[in-house]
Amino acid sequence: MTPSRALIAFQDRLGFSFSRPELLVRAVTHSSVSAATREDNQRLEFLGDRVLGLVMAEALLAKDRTASEGQLAPRFNALVRKETCADVARQIGLGEVLTLGRSEMMSGGRRKTALLGDAMEAVIAAVYRDAGFDVARDLILRLWGDRIDRVEADARDPKTSLQEWAQAQGMPPPTYREISRSGPDHAPEFTISAQLQNGRTAQATAGSKRMAEQAAAKALLAQVSAGT
Repeated sequence: MTPSRALIAFQDRLGFSFSRPELLVRAVTHSSVSAATREDNQRLEFLGDRVLGLVMAEALLAKDRTASEGQLAPRFNALVRKETCADVARQIGLGEVLTLGRSEMMSGGRRKTALLGDAMEAVIAAVYRDAGFDVARDLILRLWGDRIDRVEADARDPKTSLQEWAQAQGMPPPTYREISRSGPDHAPEFTISAQLQNGRTAQATAGSKRMAEQAAAKALLAQVSAGT
């Protein structure tokens, strides 16, 4: 199977050339594509999540040999969460080569955090299936780069941090309100507003309420930290 020019260019950005390009084709095919003869990336996503998790667990143990499980868990979660996977996907232009159904195309699927995060996990699994664990591990560590070194700062949950900030100012915890929900049932988009007692607010949109709340909290934290 000969990959398209777009997929050849993507492999250059990824830093890995597939000997079985059909694995890459499957990894970038979203479930919204209705074709009985084409496999989507859901099974690869399931596998890639586990490969990524093992690589990050090993990396964290090697980086800090004295950390307790309680210290390692939030660092691990910060490295493997969908938002981080989506950031890496954007870094290598994965959204540009995704094969999407019409509904996802129309609703901006190439930019959705949940969709990009899932596809990144699928690509990891495709590399693992094509070349083995050692190659997949090296690729993950290269793509994640200094995220592993600065994970201590990234591990703090934005909602928790915002609540702690509010309490330090003598305010009650922030409130979260769903502004809207759009998109098909299999890929909804939630817009959430986070508000402090002093009236400051921020909104964010994501593929789940949890992710949207976290993003809104992060945006509001940025506001109050900058004093704007």
